Amino acid sequence: MPVPASMPSAPDPPLMQRLPRAARAAVTGCMVAVPALLLYAAIAGGAEPSHAPAAEGAALAAGVVAVAAVVMAAPLAWARSRPSAALGLLLVEAAASTAAGLRAEQVWPLFPVTGLLAAAVAATRTPRAGLVAALATGAVQETVLQVDLFRDGGWGRVLAPGFIGLTACLALLVMLAWLSGTYVRQRRAYGEALRSHAATQAVTAERLRIAREIHDLVAHGIGVIAIQAGAGKRVIDSEPERARGALTAIETTSRETLRGLRTMLDILRRTEPESASVAEAEPFLGLAALDRLVTTTADAGVHVEVRHCGERRELAEAVDRSAIRIVQESLTNVVRHANAGHCRVTVDWGFDDLSVEIVDDGPDTQDTKAPLPEAEPATGYGIRGMQERVALLAGDFTAGPRPEGGFRVAARFPLPTTEAR
Repeated sequence: MPVPASMPSAPDPPLMQRLPRAARAAVTGCMVAVPALLLYAAIAGGAEPSHAPAAEGAALAAGVVAVAAVVMAAPLAWARSRPSAALGLLLVEAAASTAAGLRAEQVWPLFPVTGLLAAAVAATRTPRAGLVAALATGAVQETVLQVDLFRDGGWGRVLAPGFIGLTACLALLVMLAWLSGTYVRQRRAYGEALRSHAATQAVTAERLRIAREIHDLVAHGIGVIAIQAGAGKRVIDSEPERARGALTAIETTSRETLRGLRTMLDILRRTEPESASVAEAEPFLGLAALDRLVTTTADAGVHVEVRHCGERRELAEAVDRSAIRIVQESLTNVVRHANAGHCRVTVDWGFDDLSVEIVDDGPDTQDTKAPLPEAEPATGYGIRGMQERVALLAGDFTAGPRPEGGFRVAARFPLPTTEAR
């Protein structure tokens, strides 16, 4: 089943997983073969173990050494999938080889290999497992070295300044391997945390955006319907024609609101990103539809005067949509809360910005004793949604009662330089 285009693609697998099966097998073989060759050269070229059995011939001795080297390197075949188990086996081999009489220079290839495995455990396992792997690696390597030095010259050789420095260097290399693995693990965890945080923020932002769109889409229509229904109820007996006009306005507004809501819900169900634009669901697509919004508001009993200042021009979709939403939400609040009969909308087409101002002549709703409709209490999300819209476009927003009465909402949107003239 094909994955919808809008769903996030799965992360790329690790490099080894992207290689063909044959290539992965070849890499695993090299991981075993290279240490095996080094072990063969080190064991065959070193001194004979003190209590090793005498070989019957050079060929037999070489074969025994080769088999021993391959067996010792075999755990590396599981280093990628089970680094902890591979590290444990190699450390046991190093300790057993020393107990069997082999010298430190004969098993030295196990030192860098176990250091790398300790780094792999620290990078892919828990912090405690990484620390245990590093401590075990350091303990075995130091034991192998100190036993070999003690065999050669007792405590005098062990405590010689040069070999103390070698001991410190060996411990430092193990510590660096552990730190490197820990750094890789922490970077990976940090990257996952950042991706999770970004995904959470994206989901939250999308939820807020959808909430704003639905609020703006429905609130205006419901406000007009509520006002018209109340007016029609009061005059249904005394002025039937006026009541019929109110019912007509209710029918028109409800149909438009329902159509817009259905379109939005249909778009939210789609998966193709090119079709999932909320702008398609909006009944008011921009300032070009301002006259239609004014007519709808007039049907609710509020006369709206529109003033344009400056040269009109085409706007970016985000600015155009946000501007009409600010006007729509402000007019909705005027209809539902301001108890005003007149409202003025001013659109200022500036050189490098667009400003909209909505002023009504109603009383200060914060001082009025009239209760607000239960559908949207005074602590609603209208002004908060307008603030969020303007903030997303790096604009300025103010809203509050005027000293002379009424309410004022003003928003300024900076325009991109390509739109400034």
